[in-house]
Amino acid sequence: MDLEKEKPSGNVEYKLRLTSFDAKRLDEIATQLKYRIEEGLGEAIYEIGVMDDGKIVGLSEEDLQKSLKNLEAAASKIGAKVTVIREVDGRMGKALEVLVRKTKESSSFPIWLYIPVLGNVDSGKSSLVGVLTTGMMDDGRGSAMARVARYLHEVKMRRTSSISCHPLGFDESGKIVNHNLSSPLDEAEIFLNSSKIVDFVDLGGHERYFKTTLKGIVGHHPDYCIITVSANDGIKPMTIEHLKVVVGLKLPMIFVITKIDLAPHKVSKIVRDVQSLVKLPKINSIPFLIKTMDDAIVASKVMPTGRVTPIFTVSNVTGEGLNLLQTFLNLLPQRTRWNEQVNKPLLMYIDDIFNVRGVGPVVSGLIQQGLVAENDYVLLGPFKDGSFRNVRVKSIHINRTFVERAVAGNDACLALSGVSFEELRKGMAVMGVDSKPKAVTSFEAEVFILHHPTTIREGYQAVVHAQTIRQAVEFTEIHGKKVLRTGDYGKVRLTFMYYPEFLVEEQNFVFREANAKGIGVVRKTL
Repeated sequence: MDLEKEKPSGNVEYKLRLTSFDAKRLDEIATQLKYRIEEGLGEAIYEIGVMDDGKIVGLSEEDLQKSLKNLEAAASKIGAKVTVIREVDGRMGKALEVLVRKTKESSSFPIWLYIPVLGNVDSGKSSLVGVLTTGMMDDGRGSAMARVARYLHEVKMRRTSSISCHPLGFDESGKIVNHNLSSPLDEAEIFLNSSKIVDFVDLGGHERYFKTTLKGIVGHHPDYCIITVSANDGIKPMTIEHLKVVVGLKLPMIFVITKIDLAPHKVSKIVRDVQSLVKLPKINSIPFLIKTMDDAIVASKVMPTGRVTPIFTVSNVTGEGLNLLQTFLNLLPQRTRWNEQVNKPLLMYIDDIFNVRGVGPVVSGLIQQGLVAENDYVLLGPFKDGSFRNVRVKSIHINRTFVERAVAGNDACLALSGVSFEELRKGMAVMGVDSKPKAVTSFEAEVFILHHPTTIREGYQAVVHAQTIRQAVEFTEIHGKKVLRTGDYGKVRLTFMYYPEFLVEEQNFVFREANAKGIGVVRKTL
């Protein structure tokens, strides 16, 4: 089957052949390749043996190898490496699909994707993350989960209750870096040796940890999300709750059906249930069951559109299906264009705070935009009185590795001077010193009610999650109709109940109260 017509933008390039080369032509190809890699935020796909209109013509073995060799020469000029993904039959010979990725040495930071892992309790989320990152299979009794658990009580209960990030690194050839390390979970070594990192945000699946799960989704600016469904339990109420939030935030989904070794007779039914679920009108996605390596490659290319939902079936005990998922993750393009955020004013929301002996207060979080360097002065706030303060960045760490600077897209730790640990709280913002921020006590928003057992009226109180902010708000005004029910859209004014926060307009947020849940967008800060 032929491909669609080549697009002038994007990271995919068609080349019928690359056999006739001189120094000038090599420079032209290298320049074009650099453009495609920049469009792909560090990686590009080349289709050799394919015409610009998408027709797969193919080449002889000799011309194919010569074209591949010339592409490798062009890639080496810009610090990239070529890896053949697959070979297909064309009209007159073979055609190649090739991945071209920047090497670690030629790039300051690796390509970085954030993928939250959601799903009902006991659906195999942490086990999946443990198996993918360590390369060691689960024993069926929770050994893989124990490797990535953050706290002792999580190991004892076999239940994740916190937010933990676990990087899966790939080198420029697409090989998993973790599996060749003496310690596969060594964040520093993964960071130093990877050209691409998929950062899994492992979240709790039990209803009592839903507020923590929401923080993990809205606080990490995810590119995609994985939703796990166990073959022996199927789709559960919490699966639907997670799905509502994901759809509301317009995140592309990847379904992974786990424990297929435990209930092989149920797998077909669970697949059909998931297919029916993603076809529902409010989701309106196209389910794509991944059976072969070609399926995984095609799915990775169409994922950024958000119209296709891949479905993988895996076993964390036998390893069945994991190779398809690993290939898919290796080829999955970064969705957030962080390179376009680097030149904007610095903004980072504090996700965690530490008091390190001998260092002092340390804050961590995802840099939303701009860059920060060692010894820079930054603006921190708002404090509980609504003020902001200049503080100095003493040092910066990314994945436990000391760096001189961090840019948009990096999850960084900043050691600060000029503030005490007791003054810090999660949800505060770190900004450039030239910023003129305003502490927000109330804001206008458009909201959609995902679920509420009765009605929402003025005076209703809920907890808002925006970036890493988590605070109770009051619905002080509901415009138009004065009552909101499940499925309603509304324009409201929300007021923070305890202290001001820093919000920006057009920011997404989630709110909850007991079983009630909704999503919204900040339209105006007051």
